[in-house]
Amino acid sequence: MARLTDAVSIVTGAGRGIGKAIASRYAREGAVVVLADIDQALGEKLAQELIEAGGRAVFQQSDLANLSSIDRLVESTCSSYGRIDVLVNNAAVTKSLGFFEVTEGDWDWIHNVNSKGLFFCMQSAARVMQTQGGGRIVNIASIAGKGYPATSNVSYAGSKGAVIAMTRIAASSLAGDNINVNAICPGVTRTDLYYEVMRGKVRSSGKSEEEIMAALDASIPIGRSNEPDDIADLAVFLASAEARNVTGQSWNVDGGLMWD
Repeated sequence: MARLTDAVSIVTGAGRGIGKAIASRYAREGAVVVLADIDQALGEKLAQELIEAGGRAVFQQSDLANLSSIDRLVESTCSSYGRIDVLVNNAAVTKSLGFFEVTEGDWDWIHNVNSKGLFFCMQSAARVMQTQGGGRIVNIASIAGKGYPATSNVSYAGSKGAVIAMTRIAASSLAGDNINVNAICPGVTRTDLYYEVMRGKVRSSGKSEEEIMAALDASIPIGRSNEPDDIADLAVFLASAEARNVTGQSWNVDGGLMWD
């Protein structure tokens, strides 16, 4: 039985990686999925794939660093479907940088999308959920936000720490409106972004990509890194009726790397 039947769901950063996996699972679980991504070609391609597979999906080009774009995304969704049941805040950016390599430009680029954009998307969707009697927000954070030392860079870790903190405050602020807010903290996850970071580590370390990936997997207690579907599994649960009393939590999906 489908777990998200007719749930109007926005998934940001839906064109690839974790966002694509979540959007695809939501469509299979019966949701109406609004695919938000800055890359028009990827978003339109995924929308077509989901429709051909029998799902309901529409693409909305969106830049999460632009507040006007966020407002258009929410307004368009409400205009088309009359409500927003689920928001998955997944859009994020990063690159491999040493501590002394992070510039002000890097900092602003990362935080404008990962923390500022995420907050205002959450705020805009929550206004709609408040008027309709409730909803679910799933923020994609990272174990980097809990101090995982092998993160791509310190600015990225700071942005994801902000996501975890904002999730807790939002859950408390919105509980009276029947809006559940939770975060998922992926560990090492094999996405396009993961491979981009790996290439950066290859350049800085002199090791091969295979050596770095093998070392990363060896550092994980369970012995394997995530696939995007591992994150999508939890994202379905948190959006479903089964999680009606779960809010303010930050769930690690990392094979045992972190314990808080």
